[in-house]
Amino acid sequence: MLRLSKRSVSTFLRSGERSFRVAAAATSISRSSPSSATDSRRGDTESRWYSSLTNRKCMKNESLAHLNMKTNWFMGYRYESSAAASDSSSQAPPPAEKFEYQAEVSRLMDLIVNSLYSNKEVFLRELISNASDALDKLRYLSVTNPELSKDAADLDIRIYADKENGVITLTDSGIGMTRQELVDCLGTIAQSGTAKFLKALKDNKDAGGDNNLIGQFGVGFYSAFLVADRVTVSTKSPRSDKQYVWEGEADSSSYTIKEETDPQLIIPRGTRITLHLKRDDKGFADPERIQKLVKNYSQFVSFPIYTWQEKGYTKEVEVDDDPAESKKDDQDDQTERKKKTKKVVERYWDWELTNETQPIWLRNSKEVTTEEYNEFYRKTFNEYLDPLASSHFTTEGEVEFRSILYVPPVSPMGKDDVVNQKTKNIRLYVKRVFISDDFDGELFPRYLSFIKGVVDSHDLPLNVSREILQESRIVRIMKKRLVKKAFDMILGISLSENREDYEKFWDNFGKHLKLGCIEDRENHKRIAPLLRFFSSQSENDMISLDEYVENMKAEQKAIYYIASDSVTSAKNAPFLEKLMEKELEVLYLVEPIDEVAIQSLKSYKDKDFIDISKEDLDLGDKNEEKEAAVKKEFGETCDWIKKRLGDKVASVQISSRLSSSPCVLVSGKFGWSANMERLMKAQSAGDTTSLEFMKGRRVFEINPEHSIIKNINAAYRTNPNDEDAMRAIDLMYDAALVSSGFTPENPAELGGKIYEMMGIALSGKWSSPEIQPQQQHMAHSHNAELLEAEVVEPVELDGKK
Repeated sequence: MLRLSKRSVSTFLRSGERSFRVAAAATSISRSSPSSATDSRRGDTESRWYSSLTNRKCMKNESLAHLNMKTNWFMGYRYESSAAASDSSSQAPPPAEKFEYQAEVSRLMDLIVNSLYSNKEVFLRELISNASDALDKLRYLSVTNPELSKDAADLDIRIYADKENGVITLTDSGIGMTRQELVDCLGTIAQSGTAKFLKALKDNKDAGGDNNLIGQFGVGFYSAFLVADRVTVSTKSPRSDKQYVWEGEADSSSYTIKEETDPQLIIPRGTRITLHLKRDDKGFADPERIQKLVKNYSQFVSFPIYTWQEKGYTKEVEVDDDPAESKKDDQDDQTERKKKTKKVVERYWDWELTNETQPIWLRNSKEVTTEEYNEFYRKTFNEYLDPLASSHFTTEGEVEFRSILYVPPVSPMGKDDVVNQKTKNIRLYVKRVFISDDFDGELFPRYLSFIKGVVDSHDLPLNVSREILQESRIVRIMKKRLVKKAFDMILGISLSENREDYEKFWDNFGKHLKLGCIEDRENHKRIAPLLRFFSSQSENDMISLDEYVENMKAEQKAIYYIASDSVTSAKNAPFLEKLMEKELEVLYLVEPIDEVAIQSLKSYKDKDFIDISKEDLDLGDKNEEKEAAVKKEFGETCDWIKKRLGDKVASVQISSRLSSSPCVLVSGKFGWSANMERLMKAQSAGDTTSLEFMKGRRVFEINPEHSIIKNINAAYRTNPNDEDAMRAIDLMYDAALVSSGFTPENPAELGGKIYEMMGIALSGKWSSPEIQPQQQHMAHSHNAELLEAEVVEPVELDGKK
């Protein structure tokens, strides 16, 4: 008898040749065969079991005793049809059936329209774009077949709004549609006739050339159902003798097409779309609103767009005379009678051209005058001032677009607003059709959000709604080129002979460029030449970094700066004393963003930026022998001062930046400066506990040539425990704390120390102590005796007195 140990079973389970399989019991009914008729007791199937411990099939009635295992270990039953197994090679599997997806068209249309368009008013833009495409198609086809345009020569679009009935009618004199085209284009969702036409143009090489067709997605027409519950399309194609009417409803899954039989509704050529507006959207039928939407979205469509508007003119009409005055005039025959008139406004309705402004970006920049650029800027952006500069350019190659950019004269949101990145300053067009002006950094970074302009793209990848800008490689290329052109335009202002223009620009948008130093490392080389700062040699006029580098000393290796809250406090800081003696120029960073911007730049033209208020300042004049001698003399005094100040300072060192001040408190090399610490405290809403870990180490530097430090050194050598010397050290630290730009933790205590020292210094300076009468008499007698002193006359000796 065969017995298997646990180890043997595990070996079998791990074996690749005898993989473990438990066949699930299943029944497979097969057709009966002559050979299996005699085995009717077992039915049409045989029962076999499979084991992981054997390679062969075993019948159910076969003995399991030789395995010494229960029947339910590692095995199961599977019922198979022997007849099916024998006939499987001779019969082919049944063919698969094909089914069409079933969808409720009305619900599908509702999902498409409402998911693609987030703003209802774009329906007019889509319909005008389709009409423009129809006119473009007719113009292209008329080149080879002039008969197509003989019925109506004018190519235009007309929009009629019936406010009382809530109906909008849009008519174009384009190519129109035949009955089959109505079925193909309007009856099939997302099928674009424009896309088919473009493909035909591409296939026909003889009809090449530029085209300005807009819609290529096939769903623009259905945006009409955003505002209308019923749409009627009446169209007449020059290739057909009949005019057909397509009609559909928003909540219906079907549409109707019929032939137009009313003679009053017959049009010579083109398409007339009638929108029966929903109850909540009848406000769109206002003629003034229609005109506003056309000017906003379709202002630069290449075909004229007329809207039905109410107009008026002034005329004079006669006024009936008053009966009393008439009687008086009859009595006075000598007086000449004059007819009385008044001015009235006569109202009437007529077609008015709405898209008068031409897209000047399509013209050659050499043909456009400065006045035309300024006028376009004022009309497009509703401004009353001329821009500081403009840039008109065309980009071709991998990405093709045209653009006109402007630098506004003033900041509309105020000089301090530099974080508003969602502006409506850039208007995006696709083939002259307005798409959107609501961007969040897609085309310009937020520090350049003040730039205004228009961008017209031919191949920009938009979604079918033409509203939402997709994040794509082409968009990133466009952004990079737009930013470059914007910097070129600003640089042109800075290099102009009129210095006041750039001063005006810097006053309004200087903080934006400093923000760019922080956020845009890739454009540091473009931003840095545009920066302006006050300096120790130019306190009234700002200078550029290029001017600073030109004025640098031959031995100067870095650009020095100090951050403070004003020019006055910066120029009086003790950190500048040595640099002023050496005539080294220092930049004054007086705005809160300046210090962070300069630290982000790190260097300019291989010159590092160095903060003179931090430790380890190297002015290039080190004398090691002198430093060793001074350190030997004042080294122990420094240790004594450090012991007195304790944790207030990280160390006490000999200063190389002071000349007239006794001491100064400098920041650590990698910590916050005094100015930055002040700014951070102001932003923490009074809670400074979270900022403690960000404070840098403070180093107390002393001037060994100052008389106060010499006296402190003498005090240490004579009496290190003298209380007056200790108080002098504390007061000296507090004074350095304030003069270095830090905020004292206890101002009242500092004031008390100053008053105490003033009392000692001024004691008896202008007043004398009271004198007793006896002392006064003694003093008087002494003075009298002095007055009675004998006067000795000079005598001559050897002829000399």
